Amino acid sequence: MLLSLGTFAWLAKTHSSTFAVAGGPLNLSLSLIWLVAGSLLCLVELWIPTAFTAFTMGLAAILVAVFAWYFPAQFGLQVFLWMLLATGGVIATRRLLPNRKVSILSAPKQAETLTEILPGQAGRVIYEGNSWRALCEDEKLAIPPHQKVYVVRREGTTLIVVPEHLVIGD
Repeated sequence: MLLSLGTFAWLAKTHSSTFAVAGGPLNLSLSLIWLVAGSLLCLVELWIPTAFTAFTMGLAAILVAVFAWYFPAQFGLQVFLWMLLATGGVIATRRLLPNRKVSILSAPKQAETLTEILPGQAGRVIYEGNSWRALCEDEKLAIPPHQKVYVVRREGTTLIVVPEHLVIGD
């Protein structure tokens, strides 16, 4: 998908329009600028995962580069086309991503704290043989380590727990 520098040079030579910058012409074609911008946006997706947002914006810019090669004087239309393609691409890729759901357990299950869970902060619990990040449902309550707790729900990879003494009673 990424083109070589030779291809960039060929596009710049074959396309004769100029781009004005600060009152003077710059010898770069609009199609070359769109192509470089699109390639850079696609590369950004490799280093900074943006859930395909940068990639779809880059792909839209590459498609606009092809359009700009055939219609060089229509810069406003090129920008509109890029915005339309990028927005459509982002909306289309959102359907491919899983929705983050709050998982509610059918019945509270027992776990044990590995670390202290301070009020409003996360700690670790052992649940079903694995260590999980956990928060206490009551944000004002601290739970010491090695205490029995009950898992009441899961939010992503974080378990929401309550101390055993609140469920059973003293």
